[in-house]
Order: sequence, then structure tokens, then C-alpha cells
Amino acid sequence: MNDSLSIAPDIRRRGLMLVLSSPSGAGKSTIARALLESDDKLTMSVSATTRAPRPGEVDGEHYYFVSREKFDDMVASNEFLEHATVFDNSYGTPKAPVEAAMEEGRDVLFDVDWQGAQEIQQYAHDDLVSVFVLPPSVEELERRLFNRAQDSEEVVRGRMAKATSEMSHWDAYEYVIINADIEQSVSNVRAILDSERLKRRRQNGLLEFVRALGVGQ
Repeated sequence: MNDSLSIAPDIRRRGLMLVLSSPSGAGKSTIARALLESDDKLTMSVSATTRAPRPGEVDGEHYYFVSREKFDDMVASNEFLEHATVFDNSYGTPKAPVEAAMEEGRDVLFDVDWQGAQEIQQYAHDDLVSVFVLPPSVEELERRLFNRAQDSEEVVRGRMAKATSEMSHWDAYEYVIINADIEQSVSNVRAILDSERLKRRRQNGLLEFVRALGVGQ
């Protein structure tokens, strides 16, 4: 066999931004963990925050812990893809690490709400793949929140009230999955990711390869 037949074409892929959003308790964090554990081409976005580290949290791994002054400077310098202030603490997604990962052909996963997804869309354009995760029912969402045994009944009621507002934005996303079965949901998001990776516009060098086959474009 001619050795040249086994040489892979020089086709490189630019990474993409995979955004997962859902109301609390619908399952996006569980889906995200499963994807990260099984896919070495996928990396989690790391946010910067002004809040203090919690026990066990590592700077640069869980968050970039920065001062209020540093955070404000980053906002002024347009260094964030998206940012928000929650309960007096600010959070933001730095652009530079995301762009570096994508240039290396790695995909970046974001666990953000609807507003964060909208801000990322303004920057990402064709690099963005957005998925919204819905619960199978309101009753099931409430059951999951209570079964986590992490929050008081008052907090759960507050999360349920917020869920209605969050779910109203489902149609702003490219893909929507109903998380009735976590394994099936993970499989569905994997299928979305695999399909998006194969899109023509993401395969750098494909045009040159096709021309080398004698196909004029």
C-alpha cells in the first residue's frame, strides 16, 4: 500500500463555546460534569470573582479570585465575555483563556444563566452552541430541589419562583432538551457537540484539502 494513502489531511478545528443553561435543579451541572469527565477536548470556563475563596477552592481552578479594584479594571478594559454582580459579589468570564483554548482546538463549556448566554452571544457569534435544559415537569423540578437537601424550604420556593422566569427564555437557544433521564440527556448533548464539531465552517484547511482532490471551488 502506498504510504501516502494513510497520511491524514492537515485539517485543524477551531474550538467552540458550549453554553448550558437551565433553572436550578433541572440538571445542567450534572450534565456538564459528565461531559467534562468523558471528553478531553472539552474544558470548563473559569470565572473571575471578587468573593473570598471557600475552603478547598483553588485559584485558577475553581475561580480566579481578584480584588474589587482588579475586577473593575477588567470591566473597564473590556476583558470579560460576560459579567454580573450577585449579592454584592461580582463574577465574570475572562476572554483571554477562552480564546486561547479555542485557538488550540479545544471547546469551552459555560454553565451560565440566560443573561450570561446573551452576553456571550454578542461576542461569540458562530463560535457559540447554546443548549437549554428543561425539567420534565414543574413537580419534578420541585422534587429534585427538595431532595438535594441543601436549601431551606424558603430558598427552594424562591428558586421555583425564579425558574418560571428562566424557563421563559427557552426559545433563545439553538437546542432544547428535556431532562427526564440524565443518561439520555448527557447522550443528547454529546450528539449535539459531535455534530457541531463537524460543521464545515469549523474545519480549518478543509477547502485546501478539497481542492487537492481536484474539486474546483
